[in-house]
Amino acid sequence: MILLQPARRLLFAGCCLFAFCLSGTPALAQYATEIVVAQDGSGDFTRIQEAIDESKCFPDKRITIFIKSGIYREKIKVHAWNTLLTLKGENAATTIITGDDFFDKIGRGRNSTFHTYTLLVQGDDFQAENLTIENTAGPVGQAVALAVEADRCVFRHCRVLGCQDTLYTAGSNGRQHFVQCYIEGTTDFIFGPATALFDSCTIHSKSNSYMTAASTPQGKRFGYVFRYCRLTAAPGIDSVYLGRPWRDFARVVFLSCEMGAHILPEGWQNWSDTQRDKTAFYAEFGNTGPGAAMVRRVSWSRVLAKKGARQYSLENILE
Repeated sequence: MILLQPARRLLFAGCCLFAFCLSGTPALAQYATEIVVAQDGSGDFTRIQEAIDESKCFPDKRITIFIKSGIYREKIKVHAWNTLLTLKGENAATTIITGDDFFDKIGRGRNSTFHTYTLLVQGDDFQAENLTIENTAGPVGQAVALAVEADRCVFRHCRVLGCQDTLYTAGSNGRQHFVQCYIEGTTDFIFGPATALFDSCTIHSKSNSYMTAASTPQGKRFGYVFRYCRLTAAPGIDSVYLGRPWRDFARVVFLSCEMGAHILPEGWQNWSDTQRDKTAFYAEFGNTGPGAAMVRRVSWSRVLAKKGARQYSLENILE
C-alpha cells in the first residue's frame, strides 16, 4: 500500500487517465487546478518545480500555481506538456525566482547561452503574474533570466532582471505579450525571433549598449512592438541604441513610447560586418522625450504614417 501525504492526495488524482463509475462506464478523472507553493510548508509544495512536475499534462482547464512570497533559488522548466499553466506570485517585489548561471559557468560549448536561463517556458498558453524572474550572475557575459519557447504566452506585472541577454523570446512562430512589466539589462537584453508585444512596460538600460537584438524570421509581419513604454537608464548611462539586427529581416517598432536622453540620436545600429541593415525593418511613431527626436536617425530606419501605425493593434500582432 502506498500512503500519500494529505497535501498530495488531490494531485495524485490528476495522474490518472480514467476513473470507473459503479456502472463500469469510464469517466474523466479530476485533477487539481489550483496549487499553492509556500516555502514555510503551508502550501501543497515548497518548491515551484515540484508543483509544475505534479501538474496534469495537457489539461482541459487552466492550472494556476499560486506562489507565496519568498526567494526561490531554482532553475525552473515549464515543459511542453505543461500547457495552460499560470504561475502567480503574491507580489512581484516579494515573489522572486532567482538563478546565477552564465555562459562560462554552464560550459556547454558555443550554445551555452541558451542553457543559462532561470525560467524556461516551453508550454503553450503559459501565463505569469506578479513575479520577479532574475539572473544575478552580473556583467560576466550571456546570462538569461527568462527564456520563452512557447506560443500565446502572457506576462503581467512581472520584473525580468539581468545583464546581457536577460530575455530570450524564442520560437519562430511564438507570440508573446508583456503587460506592465519591468525589463532591465545591458547588451542585447531583449533578443530572439518571436513576435512579442510590450505594452506599457519599463525598459531599463544598465550600460551603454543595445536594447534589442531581434532575429525575426523572413516573411513575418511583426517582430518586436513596444507600445506606451518608458525607456529609462541607470545614472551615467547616456549612449544606448534601440537595437541592432541579430539576423536578417529583424523587425522592431516603437509606438507612443517615452524615450529618455540615454537613447542615441541615430537610434539604431547595424550588426558589425553584415548587411542586415538592408533587410531590417526598424520604425517609430509618436514617441516623446529627449531620445525620440528623428532628425538624426540612421537613414535605413523609418517613420510610420498614421495609417501604418494603426496596423499595430493587439489583434493584428498576436492573431
